[in-house]
Amino acid sequence: MSKYIPGNQKHLKFENRIYIENELNKGTSFKDIAKFLCKDPTTISKEVKAHRISDWYHKGTFYNTKNFCIHRYHCKKTNVCKKIILCGIKCASCPTCNQTCPDFEKERCKRLDQAPYVCNGCDKKINHCTIAHKYKYDARFADRKYRETLSDSRAGVNMTKHELHQKDMIITPLIEQGQSPYQIATNHPELDISVRTIYNYLDQGLFTARNIDLKRKTKFKPRKCHKTQISDRSVFISRTYSDFQALNPSVYVEMDTVHSSRESKKTLLTFF
Repeated sequence: MSKYIPGNQKHLKFENRIYIENELNKGTSFKDIAKFLCKDPTTISKEVKAHRISDWYHKGTFYNTKNFCIHRYHCKKTNVCKKIILCGIKCASCPTCNQTCPDFEKERCKRLDQAPYVCNGCDKKINHCTIAHKYKYDARFADRKYRETLSDSRAGVNMTKHELHQKDMIITPLIEQGQSPYQIATNHPELDISVRTIYNYLDQGLFTARNIDLKRKTKFKPRKCHKTQISDRSVFISRTYSDFQALNPSVYVEMDTVHSSRESKKTLLTFF
């Protein structure tokens, strides 16, 4: 929970990520960024570590040609790979040194192992940096990755393959015996699954049994889906419950309208 605004649990927006990227390029700390966004510094830290871009510069740089060992400047080993008998070239200048040398130790940057965990705001130019594995925080990539995770987390089956297989071993034989999903869910509470979920899994083909195995399923026509969700949210301006609470009861009167059946054209008005 944020120390600056208690109860602030809102997700980061694209504008917030743009601000984080700009401040990281300036070298601002997580604490100062979190203070401006009214978030906890841990939130900013997790955001950067989860959505940073990994770049691997395998071709090397001007100061480091395909060798990313920390001992390359003082190493005097020769013919470590033993492919050429009379090889007098130092292994530090060989492209295969990192794969064949048993003493290889990858060069790491402390900036990537601790805050800010990215190369944003680094004083060293990228073509002069000898670190092979670099990280960068990009607001647009981070927001796109966040949107994909947000939608994927609400899709699919909320259980493992082993749990689904165990439920299938119980549900499929009972359906083949002629039991309905309602009977199965009622007589087997250990499944911890609702009737609607069983029907959904049968429609998706996740069980060995299919819809055709249900006795009454094939007799019913598929239901029509009526899209009644309002897409234009501007209709709720000045019509929310908070607006209703702000009204003066001595001036305004509440009215409820009750409609009768569809066949009848009569309308009953009730005043409170």
